Amino acid sequence: MRKRLLGEASRRATLVVLGLIWLFPAYLIIITAIRPADSFNPSSAWIPSGHLGLWANVAKAWTASAIGQSLGSSLLYSVAAPLLACLIGALAGYAIVVLRLRHGFFWFMLIFGGTVFPSQMLLIPLFVSYAKVGLYDNRIGMIIIYTAISAPFAAFVMRNFFTNVAFSIFEAARMDGASTLRIFAQLYLPLARTALAAVFILEFTFVWNDLLFGLTLTQSPGTRPVMTALAALQSDVYAGTPVPVALAAGLIVSLPPIVLFLATQRFFARGLALGQL
Repeated sequence: MRKRLLGEASRRATLVVLGLIWLFPAYLIIITAIRPADSFNPSSAWIPSGHLGLWANVAKAWTASAIGQSLGSSLLYSVAAPLLACLIGALAGYAIVVLRLRHGFFWFMLIFGGTVFPSQMLLIPLFVSYAKVGLYDNRIGMIIIYTAISAPFAAFVMRNFFTNVAFSIFEAARMDGASTLRIFAQLYLPLARTALAAVFILEFTFVWNDLLFGLTLTQSPGTRPVMTALAALQSDVYAGTPVPVALAAGLIVSLPPIVLFLATQRFFARGLALGQL
């Protein structure tokens, strides 16, 4: 009994230490962001200053960069593209598994095969083609590329989910005279709402945190995602922008994914189990 208690205590102590190590960078970001902009000292950054300067830092970050304009664009991309990707992925999974599309595994591999190539390989072809068709520095163009990148993962999850749904549900609905589209909309989509919620949260986070495509395919502040504005502000640290101001901007940008996850964590956990992510 004593050995068991000692083993349990040692495991908990190890988890506490690892948790503190993992949280220490977050602590440094928060404690630096809330200190006055002119009181930052790298040698004592981990010590609280005793003065609250967070709101002043947030105001400076908001006016010194295009974060305010970029937040709306990122919110549009992060909501529209994952929603479209979830719909496309659900349709693909439904066609392959439920409708038993001919050569379904081939089509699934063709869809999912797009994730094999690194995103960096897509930049030059995308830049050239977007410039030719007028989608460069265009919000619709950004939604299209984010949807195309997010759809394969959604199709992968929904294919796995629909595999575990009894085929007799589809047969019974067909016997009652329901069309394939009605069965999809009224039966399979409601059944898959937890898996779709998990996919949406993951894809929202991916699109929100994207920097690569935002830098390559956009130029104007009103079209660029918020991460590009944040990267520009952080690069200005070497030109005189105080570190607390840049970190305060980072806190602003990190809030939407955190709020979304905290508000939907129950659906996210259930979706991870049902969708077999």
